[in-house]
Amino acid sequence: MTPERTAVVVVNYGSHELLRANLDTTLSEGFGIIIVDNFSSASERDAVRWLCAERGWHLVTQGNLGFGAGVNAGIAEARQLGFRRYVMLNPDAVADAAALTTLAEHAGAEPDALICPTILTPSGEVWFSGGTVLVERGVTITRGADSSAPGGWLTGACIAVHDSLWQRLGGFDDRYFLYWEDIDLSWRCTESGGHLVVRDDVRIVHDAGGTQARGRAKSATYYYYNCRNRLLFAARHLSQRDVIRWALLTPAYARRVLLRGGRRQFLHRPWRPLWAAASGSLRGIRMLATSREVRHS
Repeated sequence: MTPERTAVVVVNYGSHELLRANLDTTLSEGFGIIIVDNFSSASERDAVRWLCAERGWHLVTQGNLGFGAGVNAGIAEARQLGFRRYVMLNPDAVADAAALTTLAEHAGAEPDALICPTILTPSGEVWFSGGTVLVERGVTITRGADSSAPGGWLTGACIAVHDSLWQRLGGFDDRYFLYWEDIDLSWRCTESGGHLVVRDDVRIVHDAGGTQARGRAKSATYYYYNCRNRLLFAARHLSQRDVIRWALLTPAYARRVLLRGGRRQFLHRPWRPLWAAASGSLRGIRMLATSREVRHS
């Protein structure tokens, strides 16, 4: 039987230099590389086009539709090209061919699983080895988390998946745009009878998106969508009682998200992060109030 082919899907937004630096040229020998360019500027689009032509990568272009929609478009293209195993990878992640091969082979051998490597920071510390949604507290954790337990989740920075599971789940929910879409996908995977796997023996490096590293000021987009999408997730998956709890815990969660960017950001133009978190939270509350997905059990 002919081995199933593997595509590596990377969503780009204004980061072609990271693609050039982090995607090893040798990966093209064993994988199909699918670059999805979410539009950021005409010059960036041209740079990505030239890079893909130079490296022999497949390019998918679209407007800025968000991370989940980008991965969905990339996997749809990969499927049309005959690939049936997919590894999604962030532009700021570095993974060698051996790590990606192991993840892809695991997806082929265990097609009902989402598989994630252990992810390290550039300094060698563990950045991600599994996450858990703490429903009673309305937050997520990664330290001390067990992704195989109820409420487990995997980060979209690197996930391997077989086509059969991807089609069953319907891919990412593109309503999230950014953040929480990987938690939503993980939740739907386990609810559908699938399971989550973190490979401790497979390790890649991720620099946490540069400006999104903990302790550095983050973008308004980060604050807005983290606060909004937490409540979108609640509307989609939680009982009415838990939804009410999450709504009441929203101010505490917004503060928690804001402090990820450190306190120094409030010395200059403090209204920007505060407004982003507040408007995202209010938008999420409105979504809760109008959602028909909330479970009444």
